[in-house]
Formats: sequence, structure tokens, C-alpha cells
Amino acid sequence: MIVKIQQRSVYHKFTEIEIEVPKDVQVDDWILNNEDLWSAKMDEKHSTSKYVFGTGLYDIEGMDDAESDSEWRYQCPDGYGGHL
Repeated sequence: MIVKIQQRSVYHKFTEIEIEVPKDVQVDDWILNNEDLWSAKMDEKHSTSKYVFGTGLYDIEGMDDAESDSEWRYQCPDGYGGHL
């Protein structure tokens, strides 16, 4: 009899960059409308970040969308933030 032994391991990457957002704008709208100003920087940093064992859910405040394979957020210095 042949028995298969199997393992499924989950790894994730977390990448964070900082961008300058003008005052008195709707932050999430500005970020989405100006993706050309920050997306290449995010892609470059993400490509060199290391994999970490586990899902990453709940490791960073607000990163808790268990239904999604990828999650994007923004976070302001005053604590305000949300999903993109």
C-alpha cells in the first residue's frame, strides 16, 4: 500500500511605503487617482521583500480580510485608515 504524506504551508509578504498626500483631500480617493505616483515604488519594494511563514492575518492592524488573497490598506499618522 502506498500512502501519500502531504503538507500545505502558507507564506506571505508585507510591504509598506510612505507617500506624501496633500492636505484637505479625500485620502483614499487621492491614493487611487494617483496610483502612477506610488505603484512602481510599491512593486519594486514588494519584489525584494522576504516571505514570512503564515497568513499574515491580524499581524498588522486592519489586515484581517480572511476572504481575500491580497489586501491593500492606507494608514494616516492620526490613526485614520482603511482598505483600498
